[in-house]
Amino acid sequence: MHKFLIVGLGNIGLEYENTRHNVGFRILDLLAENYACTWEIKKLASYSSFKKKGRQFILIKPSTFMNRSGKAVRHWALKEKIPLQNILILTDELHLPFGTIRIKSKGSPAGHNGLKDIEAELNTPNYARLRFGVGAETKPFDQVKFVLDQWTQQEDTLLPERLKRCGEAVESFGLQGLQNTMNLFNGK
Repeated sequence: MHKFLIVGLGNIGLEYENTRHNVGFRILDLLAENYACTWEIKKLASYSSFKKKGRQFILIKPSTFMNRSGKAVRHWALKEKIPLQNILILTDELHLPFGTIRIKSKGSPAGHNGLKDIEAELNTPNYARLRFGVGAETKPFDQVKFVLDQWTQQEDTLLPERLKRCGEAVESFGLQGLQNTMNLFNGK
């Protein structure tokens, strides 16, 4: 059976639950709900999994806080013997309009501390990531405060449909491969 490690980035704790920075956790929560999966507290992460068409999707939400996510990613990739090309990181992206999806096979962390740590722990920038646009403001603003703020009422209304689309992209990654997934979901 082919295994895929799907990592949602976020911060643990109720104060972060509905923030822009935790969109990775929200995508995984939706997938787990869709497949009636339960979450277990395991080493360095909340863990869940489901199977679909001969593929196993291992979902983790690191409990190490955003900026130390790499440790959990490395641990679970090694423990489950998941090759680098079968890892997908789900994260927020400040520089994309709200709800825009951008999937890439590699890239720079672009100032995202969670991605910086993953790159350091994996010793490569060559891992797939799904970036979810959280829609940066156009005037100068406090970026940390912005990503740690709650969704606006308008964003919260639109969020379920966008999260559903991200869940579909995760499934496509495992079933159709990265290139097809990028073609189907990027910018949409």
